[in-house]
Amino acid sequence: MKPFSGGGLTGDRGNIEGDGLRKHPVLGVEQVGDAYVVRLGGELDLYNAAQVRAALVEACAQAPERIVVDLGEVEFLDSTALGVLIEARTKLDNRGGLVLAAPRLETRRALQISGLDKLFAVHDTVPEALGAKV
Repeated sequence: MKPFSGGGLTGDRGNIEGDGLRKHPVLGVEQVGDAYVVRLGGELDLYNAAQVRAALVEACAQAPERIVVDLGEVEFLDSTALGVLIEARTKLDNRGGLVLAAPRLETRRALQISGLDKLFAVHDTVPEALGAKV
């Protein structure tokens, strides 16, 4: 995998440090062939939606075949974060090219309750999302 700048945001990050300060929700952005994988983690909400948006917009600007949003380390997402996913989807020529991967149970429930599991292709793993037809 080739690292992508993602606004200079890579590395091992969660959302809350010991001193109570919020960490960046974007754990990394990597190019994999003609795709980008945006790895998110922690709590995605109003307070860090701009950081998630920036990483997704930057990935969309590269006009990849697909963007895989890895939700495997996401513990919570609110309606603002869901809106950021919808917004990012509109920035791709192939709107079906924004796919979600590895949501935990709570995240999967949020997608189901909001109906977004019908708008986005949701895959159990990142490799499955990378290999799926878009």
